Amino acid sequence: MFLGMEAPPLDSQNELLALRALVAEQAAKLSAQEAEVNKRDSIIGLLRAQLELLRHRQHGASSEKIDRKIEQFELMLEEIEAARAEADACSGKGLLPDVDDAPDKPKRRPLPDGLPIEERVYAAPCNCPTCGGTSFLKAADKVVQVMEHVPASVKIVRHVEKRMVCRDCDTTVSGEMPTLPIERGKPGPGLLAHIMVAKFDDHIPLYRLSEMYDRLGVDISRSVMADWVGRVSVLLAPLILLIRAHIAAVDRIHTDDSVLQSTRKGWSIWPDNLCA
Repeated sequence: MFLGMEAPPLDSQNELLALRALVAEQAAKLSAQEAEVNKRDSIIGLLRAQLELLRHRQHGASSEKIDRKIEQFELMLEEIEAARAEADACSGKGLLPDVDDAPDKPKRRPLPDGLPIEERVYAAPCNCPTCGGTSFLKAADKVVQVMEHVPASVKIVRHVEKRMVCRDCDTTVSGEMPTLPIERGKPGPGLLAHIMVAKFDDHIPLYRLSEMYDRLGVDISRSVMADWVGRVSVLLAPLILLIRAHIAAVDRIHTDDSVLQSTRKGWSIWPDNLCA
């Protein structure tokens, strides 16, 4: 110990040791996260190579099996890339600006054209926070564009057919109200189209659609939607006949015989031995 220098208090030494231990612990966690990210990167590279190979082999009778394998690989890629983004955010890498010339980083695509734009303007303060001045020069605005999701909504369309009576001959004249898909029913064509696409293209059961509408504050039971589906199917009969005639006009027809699994209401996709 040098003369004239006092030893630091014991509490300060303990705090310094605790701080060093905390820094070492954080460094170890960061190293483990980086190792995990590198491992996931290698898995992503392998999966991407397998995906490219499967896409090149996708032809002929084996296309259905290839499609299912590609879908499985893409789901795995989603999980791995989401985990990598979470690890980057925890380590602080996600807060750094993107490097456009990074070889392994996908290029950021521009926002699609044709979408409606909602502009939100944030006015600058009238007084300078540094000197309190009120005289300003126009500077370049900072513009940031993000793509936002507009939640689904249901509205009521009130059709009002104006009617008048001729004073000379008592003839009633009225406006031309559009024909509704289901007369004296409450569903509009947009609602019916959404239900049909959700059921037959997105494979969403009607009971689940009923739950989704319930979250929007709309009570539409499964049985009611089933009745609507049946009525719309009758309306689509002419279109079905045209499609059938178009298909029958060709020499060869390729069909998809893959089975789509569905789950009954109240059941789980996992076996009982896994749920125990």
